[in-house]
Amino acid sequence: MARITEPLPRYEALRLLKGAKIGRLVFSHQALPAVRPVNHVLLDDRVIIRAHTGAALLGPARDGAVVAYEADEFDTERRTGWSVVVTGEARLVRDPALQQRYRAALEPWIGADMTHTVSISLDLVTGCRISSRPTDGRPER
Repeated sequence: MARITEPLPRYEALRLLKGAKIGRLVFSHQALPAVRPVNHVLLDDRVIIRAHTGAALLGPARDGAVVAYEADEFDTERRTGWSVVVTGEARLVRDPALQQRYRAALEPWIGADMTHTVSISLDLVTGCRISSRPTDGRPER
């Protein structure tokens, strides 16, 4: 059985991302790569996350730094799954109406006081699906 990695069209990558519960935010912190697991919501053509005061992400978000956001789902027994990566600018949401809207749509999953809202633009959206295909012409079981 062959394992095939297929690129996903943007619309399919965004559909999968929208259904994902948790992802990983990748950004630069003190000149080094940093990765944080966070939950998100996809609204207004942006990835929306929340952060607590003192979070390492707040510095890059204040500066409009380019970050990556990755979400995935894998079945380790079948060796199938998908991965989606969004690359874009992180920005602190400062508009009170947008802050209220985004906070209502996204409950933090860690229970901390997440007083800051960060949006990530969808400048580059890539994704792939890993699937299995039989090499002998028979359907997979």
